[in-house]
Amino acid sequence: MQHGGTSTRARRPLYSPAERLRRDASGWTLVQGLLAPLQFLVFLVSLVLVLRFLATGQGETAATLSIVVKTLTLYTIMVTGAIWEKAVFGQYLFAPAFWWEDAVSMLVIALHTAYLWALWTHALSVTQLMVLALVAYATYVINAAQFIWKLRMARLDAANPSFTAPIGALAK
Repeated sequence: MQHGGTSTRARRPLYSPAERLRRDASGWTLVQGLLAPLQFLVFLVSLVLVLRFLATGQGETAATLSIVVKTLTLYTIMVTGAIWEKAVFGQYLFAPAFWWEDAVSMLVIALHTAYLWALWTHALSVTQLMVLALVAYATYVINAAQFIWKLRMARLDAANPSFTAPIGALAK
């Protein structure tokens, strides 16, 4: 149904009341809240180093190390994120509320892992490695935007009393 040019179709809240309680009680929520901005900071530093190398040819070692650190940070947030998802939704990955975010995360991980493999095997030139890192970083930015959008949706849900009502109250 349209009203004033906007859809008034109801959407399911991101978290059920029980899931919201599990999310709020889980120590993994804090871990994710700390790791996400740390990973973004590592990404920004690495992005600058990679772009500097591509523009000037200088700083190959720093750029390479920064990509490895970014990848290790990504693996850490992925593992702890899967544990968080299990604690909140009862499954390690692909809970319906985060299915698309997890799907894109798999692509991000695959690209970062391809970088490590190519680095280890010398399958690509240094410039090709840096371009692969930039492709991985572009998918990471898309994935980060997905998670920021979900955080926004969760905050909007929290502001909507019908989404935060006690478990029994929603059936009434």
